[in-house]
Amino acid sequence: MIAPSPAHMMIAAIIAVSVLLMLIRPRNIPEAYWISGGVLVLLALRLITPQLVAHAMAKAVDVCLFLIGMMLLSELAREHGIFDWLSSLAVRKANGSCFRLFALVYVVGAAVTIFMSNDATAVVLTPAILTAVRKAKVPPLPYLFVCAFIANAASFLLPISNPANLVVFHDAMPPLARWLIAFSVPSLLSVVTTFFVLRFWFGSELRESIVERPEAKLLNANGKLVLASVGVMVAVLLTASSFGRDLGLPTCLAAIAITTLICIKERANPVTLVREISWSTLVLVAALFVMVDAAENIGAMCYTTKWLTWAQHLGLAAGEFVTGFAVGVANNLVNNLPLGLIAGSTVHAAHANSAMATAVLIGVDLGPNLSITGSLATILWLIALRREKLNVGFWDFLKIGAVVMPIALVGSLGGAILIQLLLGAS
Repeated sequence: MIAPSPAHMMIAAIIAVSVLLMLIRPRNIPEAYWISGGVLVLLALRLITPQLVAHAMAKAVDVCLFLIGMMLLSELAREHGIFDWLSSLAVRKANGSCFRLFALVYVVGAAVTIFMSNDATAVVLTPAILTAVRKAKVPPLPYLFVCAFIANAASFLLPISNPANLVVFHDAMPPLARWLIAFSVPSLLSVVTTFFVLRFWFGSELRESIVERPEAKLLNANGKLVLASVGVMVAVLLTASSFGRDLGLPTCLAAIAITTLICIKERANPVTLVREISWSTLVLVAALFVMVDAAENIGAMCYTTKWLTWAQHLGLAAGEFVTGFAVGVANNLVNNLPLGLIAGSTVHAAHANSAMATAVLIGVDLGPNLSITGSLATILWLIALRREKLNVGFWDFLKIGAVVMPIALVGSLGGAILIQLLLGAS
């Protein structure tokens, strides 16, 4: 084997340090600064070319457009009280039962994740749930952990449920019908097993009763219009997905159209909504694409490709379990966005069959339920809690995730293998 050149070693070291700093966030400096800073260092040292950067950023456009659309729609829904209405409705429908409230919050979180992406559940639904349970005067942590875990557990039922889905498949996104055949049963098992494990974990808290019942939150006419518009947008995206189209541009255009309609009706300034978009997240995504292309350019993907090729030769069941668990655990070492990019490139380079591609995606989406470093959605959830003066430490999350994630992953991968056996693995 040819020894790596000093330049290749420097590229690998800069990428590794940048990802590590992104995860630990020294002095609470946002993740985007560390990754984009790493890209600038690579450029300044002429370890990568501007052409590589431009090519990588072009590949990031679809994901960034998807994120812009979803963040704009989420902010519009938050501004018009849809998340407050959903959380208030859950508390009132609980009829004094903490367990019923827990189940309703879980259902609401699953619906928001499936139709508006896991980032919406982590960033926008979580504060609304916290406000509602505080008014109900019940311990908030069981319901907040629900938001974190369901944001990943339900994030692969639809292609639009998680930006990582677009990252993994990129320009080879399966049509909607094929997606549902592959992922509906694994997703259902993921959601169900996660619910029962969390129900067991928080059993004592859920036996309590709700004493206070907050006043009902009502949607005004514009709130109802936004809610209906969300349904229209989901229909547009599912139609695009059914034809195997990229989802970024339809998502962004639909969100802009909805925002324009609402702002004209209200005579409101859309700049306020645009400012709420997390532009730093888009910088982070684009910079991660550059990092992965740089790693691929020095031959780093050869190792992951060889590993995935080896895993394919283990047989259907063993191959999927080994791949799913390896990818799932690896998420928590490097975060699911860079890992999703690496996994997507590896699946393409190894010409992986549909069974292995399914296991990879399940690992990328569900694996982050192990720890707070696993996904961007979980990190955003943690930041949302800290803003509300609630602190969930690494070990607090890990001791629950170490039980929840493996059980859900076994169930989900088992469902995927069953589907493959019924249909015949490709």
